[in-house]
Order: sequence, then structure tokens, then C-alpha cells
Amino acid sequence: MIGEAKLSILIPVYNEVNSIIPILDKIASVALEKEIIIVDDCSSDGTREILRERFADGKGNVKVLYHSKNMGKGSAIKSALNKAVGEYAIIQDADLEYDPADYLTLMEAAQKNDAGVVFGSRFLKTWKSTSLWHFLVNKTLTVITNLLYGTRLTDMETCYKMIKTVVFKSLNIESERFEIEAEIAAKLARQGIKIIEVPVFYKGRSYHEGKKITWKDGVSTILALIKYKFLK
Repeated sequence: MIGEAKLSILIPVYNEVNSIIPILDKIASVALEKEIIIVDDCSSDGTREILRERFADGKGNVKVLYHSKNMGKGSAIKSALNKAVGEYAIIQDADLEYDPADYLTLMEAAQKNDAGVVFGSRFLKTWKSTSLWHFLVNKTLTVITNLLYGTRLTDMETCYKMIKTVVFKSLNIESERFEIEAEIAAKLARQGIKIIEVPVFYKGRSYHEGKKITWKDGVSTILALIKYKFLK
């Protein structure tokens, strides 16, 4: 187990009935002191019922919150972050695209470099973990971020953003949907907080397999990057 730094794992969930238990099992197997905060964003496919059954006793290091209506990924993350008490917090999608085993790599980098922020980059080694189209979209968004904020990121859109919880909460996140990734990166950059990147495993799924982000979210992300550069 690396150090004594507790990690708060923030899991926004919406209609992930086939992957919610496998991802939780993977998280449980990681040898870190941690708390798990799940926010079900009003799932309608049975995910909600699985969570209620599995965590009915309310014991252990797992907290489960239930939104009464679908509010978006950003809103779910904000709900989870409000309950976080770990030294660091990280977002974990429930779709099995990312591997929780990489928490160890992220935490090791944070402690070795005394870093407040570590991003897990899907593209430091290769882009072939996803489709060329998905890579190009992400690359474009990252380039725009670097141009606007003077950063040198390789993967702004990564889900794996490990941030000291006190810093994360100080960002006062506003986003309700997928543009939350841009808001986090933009606000960290504006505060002059150094972002370290380390490579992480990634296996993207297709829209047929349940991927939810669309080109409209890409547009929203660009608008968010401009907004937090010039209007906030």
C-alpha cells in the first residue's frame, strides 16, 4: 500500500447495468486506502436497483447517492465531491474503459513529485487504445487547451484526473455535463497549478457498446474552454 494518503474515488453512474459490478470489483482490488462515492444519476436500466441491493446495509467504505432526476456527469461528480474526505480525489467512469490498477501509478507520481495534480494520459505512449476519430477529437481539444492556457498536456479530456481534494473543491465546479473535464483543466491552469501526466491503460468502447459522449459534447467543451479563459 502506497503511503497513507486516502483516495476518494468519485463514480458518476448512468445506465451501466453490465459494468457497475465489474468496475467496483476492480476498484476494491487496488491496494490503496480509499473511499468510494457512487452517484447514480437516475439510471433506468437496473443499475439503481443493483446498487440499492448491494449496498443496502450502508456499511464499509462505500457511499451511494441517488439523483432523483438525470442531471448529467458534471452534476454527479459535484455531488460526489461534496462528500469526499480523502487527501486526493479521482473521477472513475463506470464503463470499464479505464483500469483502476492505474491508481497506484498516479498516486506514486503524486507522492514522488509532491504534486497536487496528476493526469493519467491515454496518449503518452500511443493513440491506438481508441479509434483514430476519437483520438483526433481529443487531440484537437487538448491542442486548444494548450494554446489558450499555456499548458503542455497530451490528454486534457482524460477521466483520470487525480487532484488534492482541497484543491478540487476550491475550483467551485459549475459544469453539469461532459464539459466538466475542460472546466477542471482550465481552472487548474488559471491558478498556475502544475499538472503532471503519467501513462494509463485505456480501452475505448464504441457508441454501439454504450459510449455516451457525442460531437455536441465536443462543441460544449470548446465553448467551456473559451468561457473559462475570457469570461471567468
